Amino acid sequence: MKREKSIILAARIVSLVFTPFYLPLLGLMALFAFSYLALLPWAYKLQVLTLVYVFTILLPTVLIHLYRRYQGWSLIELGHKERRMVPYVISILCYFFCIYLMDLVHIPHFMSGILSAALFIQVACALINVWWKISTHTAAVGGVVGALFVFGELFNFNPVWWLCLVFIIAGVLGSSRIILRQHTLAQVVAGFVVGIVCAILGLAYL
Repeated sequence: MKREKSIILAARIVSLVFTPFYLPLLGLMALFAFSYLALLPWAYKLQVLTLVYVFTILLPTVLIHLYRRYQGWSLIELGHKERRMVPYVISILCYFFCIYLMDLVHIPHFMSGILSAALFIQVACALINVWWKISTHTAAVGGVVGALFVFGELFNFNPVWWLCLVFIIAGVLGSSRIILRQHTLAQVVAGFVVGIVCAILGLAYL
């Protein structure tokens, strides 16, 4: 019994740490590290990362938390398929507004492209959720894999070690979602595949 509680606690921690909202921020950090954008001033990069953090992590998290508290649901209860649409709409609107602001202040296209790919993943998951519950956690990790493939081709670097790390994280995260009974194996795998495909398609025009 004690061991089972420890496993469930670990699964909850993994799910919280690797929330889907971190995808755009991780993508931009990778872009700053592996492209010519690394030459930009640190102050400018920090401003961009702060903007993305506010609209893709902080704001959606706070709004979804307030919505959940208003409804009186626990995190587990919020995970029910029929209750996920409002959180999807909240995050999609936040992502869209962030892209709008980035275009408004003329932030380079490479950066807003990361947000567009993440938005593409969110919309795809929301549409699929109408008929079938899919894992947005593994979709986000799949998006990182897709982005690594695209950036590897664009900037001519070998992403193998990064891919190994992300695949390990994907395995741990997917297992956590199954342990918490939030998803089946099929939903976890489908989310991962959707994330890869959407990220590649969303970033292919860069």
